[in-house]
Amino acid sequence: MILGTELRREALCILALAEPAQKAAAARAWLAHDAQDARAWPVDAHAVLQPTLPLPGRPARPELVDPAFVPRRTPFTTAGRAALLHAVAHIEFNAINLALDAIWRFPNLPEAYYRDWQRVAAEEALHFTLVTEHLASLGHAYGDFAAHDGLWAMCDRTAGDVVARMALVPRTLEARGLDATPPMRAKFARAGDARAVEILDIILRDEIGHVAVGNRWYRWLCEREGLHPLAHYGVLVARHGAPAPKAPFNVEARRAAGFSEAEMQALAGQAHHPRG
Repeated sequence: MILGTELRREALCILALAEPAQKAAAARAWLAHDAQDARAWPVDAHAVLQPTLPLPGRPARPELVDPAFVPRRTPFTTAGRAALLHAVAHIEFNAINLALDAIWRFPNLPEAYYRDWQRVAAEEALHFTLVTEHLASLGHAYGDFAAHDGLWAMCDRTAGDVVARMALVPRTLEARGLDATPPMRAKFARAGDARAVEILDIILRDEIGHVAVGNRWYRWLCEREGLHPLAHYGVLVARHGAPAPKAPFNVEARRAAGFSEAEMQALAGQAHHPRG
């Protein structure tokens, strides 16, 4: 990372990094530099960039498998807690990549859009670092367990449409984390893993803000293009094969992230309700 280079080009360079700790450190450095001087990363919103390396950069492990083949783990054994934390680490690693991709890929947007996703990338990198440090305390590292690629797959599907990207990645797939984190937190609490609980509290706090970024820019884009946000969302879900939302919802967190009452009612009508 070279302080003072253009933000969107730097995002593309970081996205191409394959080594997870190096990628996280590069993204986290943005927060420190921006705190000193917001002008450190000028934005060229009009540049049309072309990657020269495969995207996203990622290590050979973890092995990526169909979600149905990722085993469920109990938090009441050390190995089970490690596997659950590894799943969180994989989500956070993907979230770094998703934020970086949102910066470099889509030109001609307001500077505030790029600054928002710069902050998100840095915070996701912090989450990844916290989780992998705790994972190491349990004798494991990122890559030790199989994982799936659902988040990045949707990133690929929406690569040509920034409206779809905002609709279906931060405010759909990542918003599921708002619902899934409290039950996972409760499991770690019952297992006596206080550090995991602390980390999940940090993640939930920040993820509310990240989903809010997606909501804000989705609505801004819909207004710019003369689209009705609620109606167009249904069109995008069908077009790109987004998964049905899973109840129960963290209503308080979703409201804090900017979901309207009409959107919450629509989610409830579309929701898959697990048995048992």
